[in-house]
Amino acid sequence: MTVEAGKETLGFQTEVKQLLHLMIHSLYSHPEIFLRELVSNASDASDKLRFKALKQPELLESDPELQIRIGFDKEAKTVTISDNGIGMNRADVVEHLGTIAKSGTSEFLQQLSGDQKKDSHLIGQFGVGFYSAFIVADRVTVETRKAGEAEAVRWESEGTGEFTIEAIEKASRGTAITLHLKSDQEEFADGWRLRNIIRKYSDHISMPILMEKESMGAEEGEEEKKDEAPEWETVNTAKALWTRSRSDVKEEEYKEFYKHISHDFADPLKWSHNRVEGKLEYSSLLYIPAKAPFDLYNRDMQKGLKLYVQRVFIMDDAEQFMPMYLRFIKGVVDSNDLSLNISREILQQDPQVESMKSALTKRVLDMLEKMAKKEPEQYASFWAEFGQVLKEGPAEDFSNREKVAGLLRFATTHDDVVTQAQSLTDYVSRMKEGQEKIYYICADNHTAAKSSPHLEVFRKKGIEVLLLSDRIDEWLMSHLTEFDGKQFEDVGRGDLDLGKLNDEDDKKAQEESAKANEDLVKRIQNVLGDDVDEVRVTHRLTDSPACLVAGQNDMGMQMKRILQAAGQDVPESKPVFEINPEHPLVIKLDNEPDEDRFADLTRVVFDQANLAAGGQLEDPASYVQRLNKLLLELSH
Repeated sequence: MTVEAGKETLGFQTEVKQLLHLMIHSLYSHPEIFLRELVSNASDASDKLRFKALKQPELLESDPELQIRIGFDKEAKTVTISDNGIGMNRADVVEHLGTIAKSGTSEFLQQLSGDQKKDSHLIGQFGVGFYSAFIVADRVTVETRKAGEAEAVRWESEGTGEFTIEAIEKASRGTAITLHLKSDQEEFADGWRLRNIIRKYSDHISMPILMEKESMGAEEGEEEKKDEAPEWETVNTAKALWTRSRSDVKEEEYKEFYKHISHDFADPLKWSHNRVEGKLEYSSLLYIPAKAPFDLYNRDMQKGLKLYVQRVFIMDDAEQFMPMYLRFIKGVVDSNDLSLNISREILQQDPQVESMKSALTKRVLDMLEKMAKKEPEQYASFWAEFGQVLKEGPAEDFSNREKVAGLLRFATTHDDVVTQAQSLTDYVSRMKEGQEKIYYICADNHTAAKSSPHLEVFRKKGIEVLLLSDRIDEWLMSHLTEFDGKQFEDVGRGDLDLGKLNDEDDKKAQEESAKANEDLVKRIQNVLGDDVDEVRVTHRLTDSPACLVAGQNDMGMQMKRILQAAGQDVPESKPVFEINPEHPLVIKLDNEPDEDRFADLTRVVFDQANLAAGGQLEDPASYVQRLNKLLLELSH
């Protein structure tokens, strides 16, 4: 840090340096985006002042009319965006303009590939606001004074490694940002060009955006009146978009409003605009993004809707109006029934908020349901981005459990290509005659799930099984117990009951097999001892010699590994070892008279069953030694 005549020079945060370098050197396809971002920031600053002034009207000073002004100077090659909103003091300036104060920064930077065109799109997904100024400017000057404070600040940077900051005099509160345009961006120092950008991107801003009226030049014989004060005119509609009738709002306006509130450069996937009248009165405009944010799986991410009360902005991230599993939803809710000075604490206890949350949640689920039925390709795109978060729904939202379950998608043995996942409704429609349950299996990955020996009897009988391989799936199924009146059953857990799908001949054959192999089961039990809960004859397998089965109430391997990775204690449980007496290896085992060799062979088959289930061997070296010993004996 250096200080010259009251001016300090400070360095940018490392992440900002990387971001600015990318901004300045990217081949950005739409440099005009800078104006939308800076106008959005000015609008936010004005909203925040309006809210604070409810309790502190003195903050408005002698200037209660909030507005944004856009000016330009062709000769100086500058564009200035100014507002009379909340403004910033020195600490705010250093914090907001020297760092990226947003979760997900590290994830964002990890995504950068070095390919300028690809990386420029990532900038848009991340939403970088103020820093977009450096797309068109080689120097940016910010002059600002916080409402209710006397000292003003000037911040200036060329977008390299540092910025300067100094105290100045400023009569009016708010912020003025002056962009000193690059030589190849001078087209923006033009009134007609700026007006068009404002109408394209910022027409929906709910406060006036003013520009100086441009005279057509003095008529012949008349002198231009240079000393008169400039006349300003509003260049946007200045009416909150969500308060307008749906028929009056164009599709492009909806898309631009989404970009304004989300700072996403991509168009939204879907939106729903509604006004509710009756017991509760409110308007809502809800958006489903096309792409997941970088911090989607961070449950502490900034989330929630922009809350307005009677058109007055109250808060940015009102998370009380959406359940956690819909945290990706962006939008606005404007209520006539809530108090203007409502706080986050009051919101959590207000029964009206709970009613609104319930209605808004249903609206989003209806939107998704409609998309799934009428636009399956678009829904597949949504599912690829947000599916794992939606899987949190059945555990968190009991009242909508069935509705959320209908939106879930799974790979199955019917069509086990993950990208062509099936709905539970599809599965139920294909259930075999006499099938009473929805069968599923959990595994660490898709390949392990579809290759599991537990599926052998289901393939033989042509019964479809859901293949679950997401980390969240086992937890999901502990809360999703039924769908459409059909119970779920884990095919790798407990004593498999196929109900009416097993005919009398099957049941009789199973009973006879269990009785005929009682001695073999006892011999194996003696070898494995306390390593297993039970040994029994299987009716799951047709091709494999054996498998491990979790107890009906035991935790599955997938969940155990997740808890262990999180450093949590895992309850001890022992598997059931099921053998297939029809398999040649088990027949050989049954006919083995040498007890030591029998024990080695039993241990090898048990360890192989453990590996096939995705487990880890406690003593891999012993497994290798036994296997080598048996192989050597076979070679003699």
